[in-house]
Amino acid sequence: MGDFSAFPDDEGPPFGMEDLKRLSQALGDSVAGVSGIDTPAALCRACVDLLDVTGASVSLGGDNDAQTLWWSSDPVAGQLAETQYTLGDGPCRSALELAAPVLAADLTGGADARRWPVFAQQAVELGVQAVFSIPLGPAGLAVGSLDLYRDRTGPLSERDRSFAFPAADAITTALFAIQAQEPAGGGAAWLDAAERDHDEVHQATGMIMVFLDLDAPQALARLRAHAFTYEQSVTEAARDVLAGRVRLDD
Repeated sequence: MGDFSAFPDDEGPPFGMEDLKRLSQALGDSVAGVSGIDTPAALCRACVDLLDVTGASVSLGGDNDAQTLWWSSDPVAGQLAETQYTLGDGPCRSALELAAPVLAADLTGGADARRWPVFAQQAVELGVQAVFSIPLGPAGLAVGSLDLYRDRTGPLSERDRSFAFPAADAITTALFAIQAQEPAGGGAAWLDAAERDHDEVHQATGMIMVFLDLDAPQALARLRAHAFTYEQSVTEAARDVLAGRVRLDD
């Protein structure tokens, strides 16, 4: 749960000028002495410290093949990101596709649960009852998302929203700054590093493409369907394919 000592009366109106100055100071303090590559994680930690949320994560990538977890505040946040990656569905996926915030205040029932029924069920089993996903990137383009979760239902307060959106902007700026510092011809190593955990998924998808003569989205969908059927993560299913334990040709 967040520490609100810097921003009293959390249920009050959006930040005024003095609040914004304290917000800017809090963000600055969170990255003081932090190396560039670790700046997004430090900003994400600040969200957990200052907002009324239980945990947070940053995921990168704008399509099903590239979504990768950059940082998570705790194991549940990491599992939540993996669940959305496995299903190809959830608030994070919707925020990436729409390039717009997706705020799911109640995954235990109602419209949010109906929108992502399988994800909502699995999230609640993890102890997550609300998820708030904010896209990272310039208007109309999402290169990732800041995903905040809470272990109880309820919307973000106006004050929390007034913090979360500029924090997401700061994380976006940090990510692009890291990319700009890459050596000429070096490519987006900052994304490559985050993608390493899903190398097995990419390799397994390639094998399925060859075995079943499918394109990449179809092959990944087949892998996800297998993972769901056998209650695995998509990474676990990929390891089975790479080890030759399954072929997914039935």
